[in-house]
Amino acid sequence: MVALESTIISHGLPHPDNIRVAGEIEQAVRDNGAVPATIGMIDGEVIVGLEDAQVQRLASAEAVAKLSIRDLAIAAARRADGATTVAATSAIAAAAGIGVFATGGLGGVHREANVTYDESADLTALARTPIVVVCAGVKSILDVGATLERLETLGVSVAGYRTHRFPGFFITDGGFDLDWQLDSPEQVADFIRARDDQGVAESALVLANPLPADEQLDPALHDRTLATGLNLLAEQNISGKAVTPFLLGHFHSSTEGRSLAVNIRIILRNAALAAKIAVAATDGSAAPVGFAVPA
Repeated sequence: MVALESTIISHGLPHPDNIRVAGEIEQAVRDNGAVPATIGMIDGEVIVGLEDAQVQRLASAEAVAKLSIRDLAIAAARRADGATTVAATSAIAAAAGIGVFATGGLGGVHREANVTYDESADLTALARTPIVVVCAGVKSILDVGATLERLETLGVSVAGYRTHRFPGFFITDGGFDLDWQLDSPEQVADFIRARDDQGVAESALVLANPLPADEQLDPALHDRTLATGLNLLAEQNISGKAVTPFLLGHFHSSTEGRSLAVNIRIILRNAALAAKIAVAATDGSAAPVGFAVPA
């Protein structure tokens, strides 16, 4: 099985594209041999494997809460409808025994976090959740270097998929080297076996899967759009939770929809790779990859 988040449906993509893309994401998982499990909350109940009608409900309703881990019990008490973030989806998936999760880009350390202390709960959640997160790095609107430093401090494994460079979500190369590279779904499955056999770490693997260079957003356009967006943030005094949706909306409008097309390509490619990893991880033919303690 492959876990899928629901915030991309309710908060990440415009209506009605969100409904269509949600179906395409699930189909990408099926086409590569795995079972999709989109996670969300309906009337206060956490659902692992939303049905089509439930996906449409989260995609269409106006009062859908954005749920991180801290919000889950409160939202349940309120009998709320909610879409789960990377943090909440990872935690729920792991609790349900699902070991692979596909998303677009992670949250991370925000720019000027040394002043605002604004840092995504995704990071601390991944430090205590044994799951593989297939993503295109962290959103380039964040402080990518600081995010990588925090992931290291928190003990979260990070590897590039067939690359030693960390992707920048919309762009193939985010400007930072990685220590580790994994080259096949089978190698990622070996990581899962090794972590389980060793019993030492309980943190996630962030598997950074970059877009091919010919499918990325034009880097020059990306840099111009980001610069103008950051200036608008300062001019309009936008901060906190409003920053990410504002900047993503700015990218969508300023690139005339090209960033949205890139975003969709990202999640579809990640869903396909996650499915291949899930299939490889359920193949019982590989030997354990652990360690031995002499008697």
